[in-house]
Amino acid sequence: MVDTTRPLLIELGTEELPPKALRTLSAAFTNDFASTLKEAGVVEQDAIPKGYAAPRRLAILIDAVAASQPTQTVERRGPAVQAAFKDGEPTPAALGFARSCGVEVDQLDRLTTDKGEWLSFSVEETGASITELAQQALDQAIKRLPIPKRMRWGDYDAEFVRPAKWLVALYGDEVLPLNCLNLTAGRTSRGHRFHSDQLIEHTTANDYASRMQTDGKVVVDFMERQELIQTQINALAASVNGQLPDDAALLDEVTGLVEWPRAVLGRFDDAFLSIPAECLISSMRDHQKYFHLTDDKSQLLPYFITVSNIESHDEPRMVSGNERVLRARLSDADFFWQTDLSVPLSTMGERLNNVLFHVKLGTIGQKTERLMQLSVQLAERLNADPSVTQRAAQLCKADLVSGMVGEFDELQGIMGHYYAKQQGEPQLVGEAIEQHYWPKFAGDQLPQSAEAQSLAIADKLDSLVGIYAAGEIPTGDKDPYALRRAALSILRIIIEHQHDLSLNDLVALSADAYRAEQGFSIADDTLDSIQSFIEGRIPAYYQSQDIPATHIQAVAVCHPENPLDFEQRLKGVSAFSQLPEANDLAAANKRISNILKKQSLAQEASVNESMLVEEAEKNLFKAIEAVSAKCQALFDNGLYGDGLHLLASLREPIDTFFDQVMVMAEEVALQNNRLALLKRVQDCFLQVADVSHLQS
Repeated sequence: MVDTTRPLLIELGTEELPPKALRTLSAAFTNDFASTLKEAGVVEQDAIPKGYAAPRRLAILIDAVAASQPTQTVERRGPAVQAAFKDGEPTPAALGFARSCGVEVDQLDRLTTDKGEWLSFSVEETGASITELAQQALDQAIKRLPIPKRMRWGDYDAEFVRPAKWLVALYGDEVLPLNCLNLTAGRTSRGHRFHSDQLIEHTTANDYASRMQTDGKVVVDFMERQELIQTQINALAASVNGQLPDDAALLDEVTGLVEWPRAVLGRFDDAFLSIPAECLISSMRDHQKYFHLTDDKSQLLPYFITVSNIESHDEPRMVSGNERVLRARLSDADFFWQTDLSVPLSTMGERLNNVLFHVKLGTIGQKTERLMQLSVQLAERLNADPSVTQRAAQLCKADLVSGMVGEFDELQGIMGHYYAKQQGEPQLVGEAIEQHYWPKFAGDQLPQSAEAQSLAIADKLDSLVGIYAAGEIPTGDKDPYALRRAALSILRIIIEHQHDLSLNDLVALSADAYRAEQGFSIADDTLDSIQSFIEGRIPAYYQSQDIPATHIQAVAVCHPENPLDFEQRLKGVSAFSQLPEANDLAAANKRISNILKKQSLAQEASVNESMLVEEAEKNLFKAIEAVSAKCQALFDNGLYGDGLHLLASLREPIDTFFDQVMVMAEEVALQNNRLALLKRVQDCFLQVADVSHLQS
């Protein structure tokens, strides 16, 4: 790269960008733009671009960018000399190559390689200018932004996440004539909508952030703005001895909403604290983007913090306005709470027959009937109380028709728990109503009691089996019913709570509930496909725990249909992999597998001891006989690690066998007997896993 460089600034101004996505959009825009320039060779590979993101702008600043790519000598190779001339005269091949190079044949060079002599031509190519490269980088960065749904505005054909309003492109103090989204770049940006509603002329790229903050009243650095917010809300919380929630998502969203953050403290009436805290928090957090406060015992305090986008001259009035808005919200919540309490959950549940679950699968009322059957069957397998489980299943969806959940849908299950408690239902019933939705996201907590676990598995299994059988199969990144998440949740509950459950049994039970309830037909091959779909989530579960993929694949080859059994096998394989014999045995199993793949050995083929001729094959047979029964007993009890440890003793006789015995003997009977012996070895290991995948 040439020595002369300048800073490059790009700013794309827009209408307000989606606050939840702002940080992601900025990172993608910055990294993609910079990567293109690095690939072009005008930015050093170790250069760190600076990304800026505020509600109405995405920007990037790169400190040192070359004015153009370096000039390069490009050598073009033509036809071989032997084909280029005939009787001393140039052939059409030579003439055509010369013409493409814009020269005469006698102006071509010759290139000698170890494969012969060729015509060639060297030409110096001037590198592309920063204007060309920046235009290319900008177009690609905008095209590749992770925008799920783009929009058009006005009469333009351009599409973006929000209408684009201005474009700044400065190379040092020079404007680059770039174009995008029907905008032509200049040096003019815009400040804060209220504090600095004016045009800001940038003279040089390096002054961008400071000019925007000083003259534009916009803190363009996302992280700097977030730190300002965190400092302000911490101080306000401390002023009333309050604790702030650990809520990174809300902090990111609020940071994406404001350009000039000013946090203020508000208060609400203590009487509202009689409403469940989750209702109040949902009103503040999800509807108003307020931070709630708790005391040192995690009890909700009657305070909130809001982050304004302006520096008000009348802060008490601004606080009063926010308090008034929140008071109306909380009054609505209080009304829903009191109204819902007057209606028994069982009565609410009757209304579920009018709420559609899926057009092919009936109503949520029908789903509830299936859950009552399926969860009780699971309760018997999980040693849960069947009557408690059935009652929880009967009531678990009732709060969906409550006024509170109608207003705050994120409280489903939580409100059912409160209503059950208020109406005298057993504690385990209320907990199961709330926890049957767990886990709600990756890494979330699991349902605690066996009753809640039975209901949670039943609910997720019913949705997965029914929707999958109805033809709504996830494809690519399309999974509108979150069936992958449901499958993973089922696996987590089974594995992490150590439940001995067969996926084949679970899928069949759910299918039976559908057939009995409404005659919904599910073919056997569809059930097999559903089971495979659930099993297919197992590798992702373990990969998220940094378990080696080779270990996972070794177990997956055996297709254990019991997730807990998969877990135990995986632990056994992990322990086996640490043994000094592991790699040699993995290599031996790989060799055995390759040999057996090429032969047509009967599945039931057995070893005829009387046909063992060589001492090495006799010793291997004796070694297998000595450990196989003991291993089988260990495997039957799930002690896979101990069994594999015993099988490790086979390393020496296996190695000796391969050193001294010709497997593919000329005599067919002898050959088949040796193949059967190898299959016996392979089968011993395959009772746990295909350890050939562990070969390093």
